Amino acid sequence: MAQFVIEGGSALVGDVAVEGSKNSALPIIVAAALADQGTTVLENVPRYTDILDLCQILRDLGATVEWLEDRRLAIDAQTLTTHRARYDLARKLRGSTYLVGLLLARVGQADVAFPGGCQIGSRPVNFHIQGFQALGAEMRLEHGSIQGRVKGRLKGSRIYVERASFGTTLNLMIAGCTAEGTTILENAAMEPEIVDVANFLNAMGAKVRGAGTNLVRIEGVTRLKGAHHEIIPDRLEAGTYLIAGAMTRGAVTVANVIPEHLRTVLLKLHQSGAQIEEDMDWIRVVGPSRPQAVDIETLPHPGFPTDLHPQMVALLSLADGVAVVQETVFENRFGYTHDLARLGADVKVDRETAIIRGVERLTGAPLQAQDIRGGAALVLAGLRAEGTTLIDGVEYIDRGYHGMEQKMAALGAVIARER
Repeated sequence: MAQFVIEGGSALVGDVAVEGSKNSALPIIVAAALADQGTTVLENVPRYTDILDLCQILRDLGATVEWLEDRRLAIDAQTLTTHRARYDLARKLRGSTYLVGLLLARVGQADVAFPGGCQIGSRPVNFHIQGFQALGAEMRLEHGSIQGRVKGRLKGSRIYVERASFGTTLNLMIAGCTAEGTTILENAAMEPEIVDVANFLNAMGAKVRGAGTNLVRIEGVTRLKGAHHEIIPDRLEAGTYLIAGAMTRGAVTVANVIPEHLRTVLLKLHQSGAQIEEDMDWIRVVGPSRPQAVDIETLPHPGFPTDLHPQMVALLSLADGVAVVQETVFENRFGYTHDLARLGADVKVDRETAIIRGVERLTGAPLQAQDIRGGAALVLAGLRAEGTTLIDGVEYIDRGYHGMEQKMAALGAVIARER
């Protein structure tokens, strides 16, 4: 297994371009298989391990999936007929739940392994299942799989999305596009990725309205066709490099980014003492000599994103003062703080609240990444720690960051991947 070896102390300086959004690409690749005519071409597709696994699942289902260039993907699903997703791959990634909506809509049956992904608390599939049932599908959980069947077409319905679930909103959008009648999603998630998926579905011939608000209306159509679409930039990768620049007292410009997608993150970085500049497609951050403590509460978009809270906790571990971070989206997401403590951070966790008392220095130590964003937080902390930091579990980080060590090294970090 690979590990990162980091020699801390270098300020990050320079420019870095981020990949396309993983959280857009996964559902969009699945949605492309709704088309029973034509070929879809997707641009700016990140080549994360989850993306590669999903492409193979679609191939096994009968679709043709080919990389035309490094980040350009072609999908032709006219020959998709199989309803059972490959178990060993589907169980590895959280995005496999989108396959249920696809298969129910496309072939009337679904058999998809119960999803895996990062261990950051309970992310139940019952919201998805309840939504499919509201659309007329018979659903059950058996033998480690989500299984469903529908007679004829799914039927449009009015559905309340519990907890404004991001994944449920996307899944029901995918399933509802070819349902008979109109589907209305109340309390829908409003993340930028929801809008991106809706734009793609509409390019295929769907009729999705209201994406980006808490009420989404989907008028079912009988057929969808292939389309051309460019994935939006990954705001979470962008936020990670911005926080890294601020934390290392550096000066980092992040390109291929939409600043409006990171408004609350930029506000908190500014409050912590960082200087922020931006234009239409780039953001520059200049870090303070020492950040100031700021309080954070994670919330669904447009609130502070849960997937950037670990990186901010890493920054706040070196802040002047005491900060409070409240996690309201996932429970048990503070597991990475045990490893931050190995570096000398003072973080006390009580249920879903962390109290961070800033220290003046961190020192290198062996660490273990356990999820994508917690792993990223450990990398950022290692960049500031004195001496050598070893991070095992790099495969988790690879699920959300393509070539992180190469991008960090290009900014001046002393970091290498070793096996």
